[in-house]
Amino acid sequence: MKVEAIFQNGVFKPVSRPELREGERVHLTVERVPQVDIAEIEAVARGAALRRLRAGIDSMNFRSSGPLPSRDELHDRS
Repeated sequence: MKVEAIFQNGVFKPVSRPELREGERVHLTVERVPQVDIAEIEAVARGAALRRLRAGIDSMNFRSSGPLPSRDELHDRS
């Protein structure tokens, strides 16, 4: 099992909860993880979200199949 952790204040803190019983003893092998550029990850995620949004808009049909209402019909308050 691989568990990603952060070393903080002298303690290894798992990033997500490992599948271990409380108090279970384990052997750890520590390997440094390359630093990730959060701004780059966020930019990629924003780009992907924008592509999904544009594809969704392109797939929508905003055209009316019937005649458009007249100005008087639009402003009819009765």
